[in-house]
Amino acid sequence: MAARWTPAPLLSASAAVHGAAVLGTLAVPAAWPWAVGALVANHALLAGAGLWPSSHLLGPNLIRLPEAAVQRREIALTIDDGPDPAVTPRVLDLLDAAGVQASFFCIGRIAEQHPALCREIVQRGHRVENHGHAHSNAFSLFGPGAMRRDIQRAQATLSDITGQAPAFFRATAGLRNPFLDPVLHRLGLRLATWTRRAYDTRNGNPERVLQRLAAPLAAGDIVLAHDGHAARTPAGEPVLLAVLPRLLQTIRERQLRPVTLLQGTIDMPFPVAHSDHRP
Repeated sequence: MAARWTPAPLLSASAAVHGAAVLGTLAVPAAWPWAVGALVANHALLAGAGLWPSSHLLGPNLIRLPEAAVQRREIALTIDDGPDPAVTPRVLDLLDAAGVQASFFCIGRIAEQHPALCREIVQRGHRVENHGHAHSNAFSLFGPGAMRRDIQRAQATLSDITGQAPAFFRATAGLRNPFLDPVLHRLGLRLATWTRRAYDTRNGNPERVLQRLAAPLAAGDIVLAHDGHAARTPAGEPVLLAVLPRLLQTIRERQLRPVTLLQGTIDMPFPVAHSDHRP
């Protein structure tokens, strides 16, 4: 049986603030301005936590590999927003040539359009993870029902296509709200964000992208890059393709070992999905 969901301390405190505001206003009606002020401050704190991708305030969030992986000199390359038939095959070739593995956070609706490419990712030794079905820019505004339907639809799509159930979820741009943690717990997924990013959907300068990713790179880091929605270099090339060979060279020089997120977290306990699959 799956363990019960335990809310993060901030969520428990938020529930207490709401309860105290209601009860306090009923007991002392004149105190309503204080109650409203407390609720506004509380919601501002929750919104701020949701806009901070590396925050743990709304629940567990994998932003670095665990210490055991650090000791093994492991890092995780994670590649988002695909699969893209013009970019992903070339990324796979570069990874194969370097003999390294990566985790691809695929969008469900795009995977439906390119199922063979999703299967190829897995067949070539990588992992396909869950980046939601719609990849909506409004994902962080979804209620629990819409959030669950979007993630569960992508989970079913990616599992059916690849024969391998995703183990991790990443929200659009890393933005979320307090409803996400219980939804992921129920689906048996773990939230993963990143340690290093270069905004390579907007920045087409290969030197700047490489500098942001490679200069501070160290064991335990989770690196975020994009095969889908990639910015273009001045020559019109997807920036990941210009950067990846030199990034892989840096990884070799620093004697780091790229692994999938699942391999890097093998020592960590994993949530167990509930047996009921209602949307």
